[in-house]
Amino acid sequence: MTSYLRSPYEATPGVTTLPSSLPITGAGLLPVNAYLIRGPQPILVDTGMAIDRGYFEKALWSLVDPADLRWIVLTHDDRDHAGNLKEILMAAPQAKVVTNGLAVARLGEEWDVPPNRVLQVNPGRTLDLGGRIVSLLRPPAYDSPSTLALYDHATRSLFSADSFGAILPTPAEDAQDVPESDYLAGMALFTRANAPWTALADPAKFDAVLDDLLRLAPRHILSSHGATVVERTETLVKTLREVPSMTPWLPDEDVLVEAVLAQHEGATLSAGAA
Repeated sequence: MTSYLRSPYEATPGVTTLPSSLPITGAGLLPVNAYLIRGPQPILVDTGMAIDRGYFEKALWSLVDPADLRWIVLTHDDRDHAGNLKEILMAAPQAKVVTNGLAVARLGEEWDVPPNRVLQVNPGRTLDLGGRIVSLLRPPAYDSPSTLALYDHATRSLFSADSFGAILPTPAEDAQDVPESDYLAGMALFTRANAPWTALADPAKFDAVLDDLLRLAPRHILSSHGATVVERTETLVKTLREVPSMTPWLPDEDVLVEAVLAQHEGATLSAGAA
């Protein structure tokens, strides 16, 4: 079975990234991250992709005992964020899911999350998760109405869900490992593709959300779809401000079809040679 999961690494002190990625035909790689916040009551932010099932749980349980995991903050119910939620809940009897009520309803299309295992929250809430103070907010760009971002006050880390995600040329743990122009271009591309509504956004309203984020002053940006970004929030926000004025992104269907056919023909030839 194919898995894109790579070895976990420390994003910031006390936070471990469980990294994977998806190849984007003709563009590069899209990181797909979950995060484990270590502490007396460990917190898992998102649960990885279903394609990594088995591998993801093995990596997670190498970092924390299933009996010790207490919280699973689900930023939203998309499959790349909730892909292994059921398996992790079954293995971790003390864990409770923190997420938006809409996400719970949408998860119900596939399976019923036990109500006693869920803490439903909306943007604007601040919670004490075992002595760790966190705030839930709506990030500036998203593709699901159930999306929540998590701000950890102790480490000044913003787990920004899809916001500030970037299509990258190669895997990278730290945004500093990618030329800044490439990283910002990849972020603008991903934002336009993932949140096409930004082309219709009122710039003043969009800017107001970004201004609120700047007032929060996160030191670390930990996107579900990006490398670790440290002390560069203003730079990322400046690029995001420009997105509504950019040309809306549309896939080049001919290029995508040709790439898919080429991959299929290559696989067929390899199978024939074998």
